[in-house]
Amino acid sequence: MANRRVRVGVVGCGLVAQVMHLHYLRELADRFEIAAICDLSPTVLERVGQEYGVARRFTDWRQLLAEPLDAVLVLTSGSHAPIAIAAAEARRHVFIEKPIALSETEGREIIEAGRKAGVHLMVGYMKRYDPAVERMREELPAFTDLRGVITTTLESPFRPYVSHYPLVTGTDVDPAALRSLQADDDRRVGLAIPTEDPLVRRVYRRFLLDSLVHDLNLVRGLLGEPDHLEYARLAEEGVVAVFAFGKVRCVMHWVNLMDGMARYRQEFAFYSPSRRATLVFPSPFLRSMPTQLVLEAGASDGSRAWQTVETVSYEEAFKRELVEFYDCIAADREPRTTAADGVRDVALCQALVTAHLNGAAMALPAT
Repeated sequence: MANRRVRVGVVGCGLVAQVMHLHYLRELADRFEIAAICDLSPTVLERVGQEYGVARRFTDWRQLLAEPLDAVLVLTSGSHAPIAIAAAEARRHVFIEKPIALSETEGREIIEAGRKAGVHLMVGYMKRYDPAVERMREELPAFTDLRGVITTTLESPFRPYVSHYPLVTGTDVDPAALRSLQADDDRRVGLAIPTEDPLVRRVYRRFLLDSLVHDLNLVRGLLGEPDHLEYARLAEEGVVAVFAFGKVRCVMHWVNLMDGMARYRQEFAFYSPSRRATLVFPSPFLRSMPTQLVLEAGASDGSRAWQTVETVSYEEAFKRELVEFYDCIAADREPRTTAADGVRDVALCQALVTAHLNGAAMALPAT
């Protein structure tokens, strides 16, 4: 694969595909060739195909998998398991947007398919490839007495952040197909969590799997694996959780402000007696908008303290994760964000539901 472009098929040409993945696949034309695309909307297929010069267009992902491809990007909004498993069985490397699956069981089936086929599976956690996050990893060893971590996500309407992009939408998707996909989604959620409570099911599907899964993955990428889930509360207003990473407690607060103003904000703060650090993330829909790293330190025997605000890089995390996908194929190595990594996050989302329903803390099994 060295010195050869990877022929990719893209399944799902919706929002994240148009805003990020297709855009950066084209920028990385020295590494990737967009060989085929698939979407349920013929209008989207035609317009996107014209924009990116892709002649091979399909409304059925099974037909796309029959093409001579090296890899497949699974960017659909429903369960990724059927497409990812079939792609692996067809001996295609697979990039899967988060969440990897709707349950831990589904995710393990994907892993097994990839293992049997000998292909690489990567989950799209772009924040792990953010230069500021990588810089934070360099700082963490200096936090020898880390005493607390607080993550805050203020989830706001996303439309104002994408309205300046020339997005293509289609109203020509078969309504029966949409109903079938929604029924399948509901069935899979029912298998994942032990409740019929519509609020809990909605929070699991739309808050935890669609958004908070990023927070879980980033914290795990920096701190390792949590050993206890000490508290969980799921509500329409948001999610509050407390995880224990050894002696360090991580408080996670995800606030549902999607019916309010367009002021997305996300912070990950790390506290020790003499050092503090905060990652401040912009909306993920703004290309090349840098994450800030705020570093603070001070003397323990006086009033002197100081703060540094770093703009680490303007490199786009979505682009950098695609480079990682290419490199893991070319070098025949595992990516930084593996399928097993993604499955662990889904399992933690299921644990949050269990802890909320039981109203009790729970030990988390080791990976």
